[in-house]
This record gives sequence, structure tokens and C-alpha cells, in this order.
Amino acid sequence: MKVLSGLWLMLVAFTAAADPGDVQRFPAQGTPTAQLRIHGSTDIEVFATVIADYQRLHPGTEVIYEDIITQDIYSRYLHVPGPGAAPDLLISSGMDLQTKLVNDGHALPHRSAQTDALPSWAQWRHEAFGISYEPVVMVYNTRRLAANRVPRTRRQLLDLLHAADAPLKGRVGTYDIERSNVGYLMATQDSQRGSIAGALLGALGDNAVQLEERTGVLLDRVSRGELALVYNVLGSYARARIEAGAPLAIVEPEDYTLVVLRTAVIPRSSRHPEEAGRFLDYLLSPRGQQVLSREARLTSILPAATTGGGPSSNLRPIQLGPGLLVYLDALKRRQFLEAWRASVLPAGSDSTPREDQNTPSNQAAPSRSREKPHIHPSE
Repeated sequence: MKVLSGLWLMLVAFTAAADPGDVQRFPAQGTPTAQLRIHGSTDIEVFATVIADYQRLHPGTEVIYEDIITQDIYSRYLHVPGPGAAPDLLISSGMDLQTKLVNDGHALPHRSAQTDALPSWAQWRHEAFGISYEPVVMVYNTRRLAANRVPRTRRQLLDLLHAADAPLKGRVGTYDIERSNVGYLMATQDSQRGSIAGALLGALGDNAVQLEERTGVLLDRVSRGELALVYNVLGSYARARIEAGAPLAIVEPEDYTLVVLRTAVIPRSSRHPEEAGRFLDYLLSPRGQQVLSREARLTSILPAATTGGGPSSNLRPIQLGPGLLVYLDALKRRQFLEAWRASVLPAGSDSTPREDQNTPSNQAAPSRSREKPHIHPSE
């Protein structure tokens, strides 16, 4: 049954202002026989190794990959400018928006041995599939925060934010959930799982939390030492920076660590659904999962393909399914954002949610720049 039929219409209204994204064409390595167009929220720089390996197996396939932020993947799909530009596969960490596309009848089913091997929480209706998972973590600068003060739980983070010497005042960051769909998803999940979620938001506000739309900007700032710690960010991008020498360390909160799934959906408008299904099966194969893990530094969703052992017991995967649609309800979203703004923004600031104005999801803001100082995640 279709639910929430009147939800989040502002996303559709915003489509005309959507970012065109970064496009890269990967020509066929042999005689061209097939084409695959992907809209993805994972950076081209990260996903290029995956595409290159797929083309070793299928040299006749040309792949066109367009790097788009999660909210625009959803909005643009609903207003595709023409059949030539229609995506064959949508890959996004915006689990809730992918779920809404499936719920509203925009996805094609796909079933194979690879999809049947997924955990039950990582696929829905054989139309939305997790291809990798992202632990949601805290990241800190090892030169700006002493080891004995690093919080290992949300309660410890709350205590640090309340500390008399205010070590995180103006030096703690997180997503601006009005502009970041992934940040909004994490915040709503925290509110359902964590008893101190409200107190933590208030303490972040008291410490002049720095809000950003993108993971890359937050990690740039903590790498430079402008911030000492960032909360609720995607872990894989931090791991890549650590391997490149950044003075960072990761904390998976011991009370619980949310897990966001990168999900794949084959849209009904796909011109090459068979090729999309073949690429999806590759991503979920042992080889594809190893490439995702070892080359792209994205955490494998299948334990057999992980390189560092099985997942820790504190991981709490966000389950694909209709439960993700609750906070896409326009009224519920507005109420949640009003409470969030009251907690994290300075007293006296405008408390009107920006999506109630003419740019509903505020995605047309200047922060939409596509500049990437390092890897500048779309998520």
C-alpha cells in the first residue's frame, strides 16, 4: 500500500534548482556492447576503482557516473529531463529517500543469489538493496583533544560538553540537518534510540556547534585543527584521510553506533535494467565487496568480504523499510526541525525552518559548491 502520499512535496518543488552534479564517462574497454548510467552520492574519486574493476569483467560496458547529493538524486529522478539522461541505477546513502521511491512505485524488482544473501535488514521488497554500510562515528583531532578526554559514549560526550573548561566551545561540529539529508536521517534515528538525544543537542548548541552540509567540509575543518571533534559523521571518509596521514582518530560510540546503508535502486525508467541488475550483482559478489572494502574503503555489507574481522556488537543498522518514511512526513519534519533549531542555534536566531520558505530543502544555498579540497563527499 502506498503511504504518506502527500509527503515532502517541497522536494519536488525544489527540483528546478537541483545541482547538475559532476559527471564522468568511463568508456568501454573493448567493443561497446552496453551502457550503464548511475546517479550516485558516493564521490567519483571513491567509486572509480569499483567501475574500473567491473569493466575488467565486462569490457564492452560504458559507464556514465554522475556524482549528486542524496536529496538531488531523489528530486532529479522525479523530473528526469529526457530519456537519454534517465539513470539506470540510483546508489545513495539517503536510505529514507530511496525507500520512498520504492514505496511510491518507482523501482523495478531484482532478485538473484547475490541479493538473497543480504541480511533481512539490508533489502526491502527486492527493490532496495544495501551494498555497503557506514558506521556513524565521532572523529577527533589527536593534536587538539587529549587521549584521556576522548568520549567513548554519548554520555561521555555530554559530560565533555558540560566540562567547566569548555574544551569543545566553538570547536565541535556536526551536520546541518536542514541541508544534509543524511544528517537529518541520523538525527531522527538518534531521537528514537537515544534517551539523551535532546540533552546532547542542547549541549551542542551551548557549545556553539559548527554546522556543515557535507562530510568533507567537517573533516577538512577537524583535520586542520579548527574543530577538535565532529559528531555523527560517516566513518569511511575519515578512515581514508587517516590512511593519508591526517591527525584524526575515529570513535564508534560504545552505547550504540548507527549504521547507514548505501542503497541501490533500479528505477522503473531505466533504459538498461538488465545491465543495472548485472552491476548490482557484481557489487554484492565476493569480488565486488572486496573491491568496495579494499580499494574504495567502503565497509562491506557481507561479513565474508571484510578485511578486518566481523562487525562489532554495538553496531545498530538502520533497517530498510516503511519505518524510514515516518520523518519524511511534512508536518513531522517541520516539527522536528523546529525543535532541532531551538536546541542548536544561538538564542535570538531566526527559528523558522528553512523548508517553510521558498527554497524548501534549502539546497539552493551557496554551500552547494562542488569544489573538493580533498575528497569532498556528496553525502
